[in-house]
Amino acid sequence: MTQSERIEVLSQLGDHLLGKDEYLEAVMKRTAFHNGWFTEESQQEAIREIARHFLNRDRLTEWLGRYELNTPAAKTVGIVMAGNIPLVGFHDWLCVFAAGHRAQVKLSDKDPYLFPYLMKVLERLDERTAAYTGVTDRLQGFEAVIATGSNNSARYFETYFSKYPHIIRKNRNGVAVLTGEETPEELLELGKDVFRYYGLGCRNVAKLYVPEAYNFDPLLEALHEYRRVVLNTKYKNNFDYNYALFMLNNAAFRANGCILLLEDPSLQSRIACLHYEYYSTLNAVADDLERRAHEIQCTVAKPGVIRTATFDFGKAQRPALWDYPDGVDTVSFLVHL
Repeated sequence: MTQSERIEVLSQLGDHLLGKDEYLEAVMKRTAFHNGWFTEESQQEAIREIARHFLNRDRLTEWLGRYELNTPAAKTVGIVMAGNIPLVGFHDWLCVFAAGHRAQVKLSDKDPYLFPYLMKVLERLDERTAAYTGVTDRLQGFEAVIATGSNNSARYFETYFSKYPHIIRKNRNGVAVLTGEETPEELLELGKDVFRYYGLGCRNVAKLYVPEAYNFDPLLEALHEYRRVVLNTKYKNNFDYNYALFMLNNAAFRANGCILLLEDPSLQSRIACLHYEYYSTLNAVADDLERRAHEIQCTVAKPGVIRTATFDFGKAQRPALWDYPDGVDTVSFLVHL
């Protein structure tokens, strides 16, 4: 397939996903039954974002126009997908397919149904796409690899895949920088960055930087608008457990019924918790973000507040095609195999 043909079939897939598909709805119900974190609403959100922002013809053309994709020979690229949020590994597959290589996909056991169905839809749209993707329980015969996991699993990946060209991803988190001058609407948008996918994504905000003497009341009030998250039994169990733990440990925390705020320098927070840290100057925050860049997936703030690149409130889970995980240009890696 030529690049233009791949772009065309991807855009057709995007159009299909934005329409009515009763079989896809059944797959989502099956997935929700299999994994209580992957509610139908979360899956619909993930599919909608992929269709609108990744599978748009104009955006695909703009993205791929940045590269020389005249691949002399297709390589087989192994992809180890994570399973923290629905279809989290789709972008890696998209990069491999767009670059004209073959993908050998190892799915997470937490998300085993959605991706294979999307590949079936793609094959119905153009049967030639079947040659570009295979799903397997064990990677073998690959020539390069893209693997995503925890910090612990990444160590094993780095050892196991060391002799192959590879991209190995570890834990990262989203952070937000607040000034105290945010509007109620902006704080409400921040709630999307905190609660979408129950905070399980690497782009979810898990840590806040706030000025000294920050008034938390408007923030807690805005975040309370997302109180429906506690209707998820898994989330509620985590909230209750952490609430009890903090109480037993006499920890100083703030709560509003759906989120727990704890002063902690760590960028990674527990489920249903949000860390915060006070700052004296915004330059000090920027310095800290640059020093810890290897731990941060994205930063949310008002435009121009700090010198590092940021996303607007509510946009952390809406990366562009060229907003690569860990800042590693996946397509450039694939082009130079």
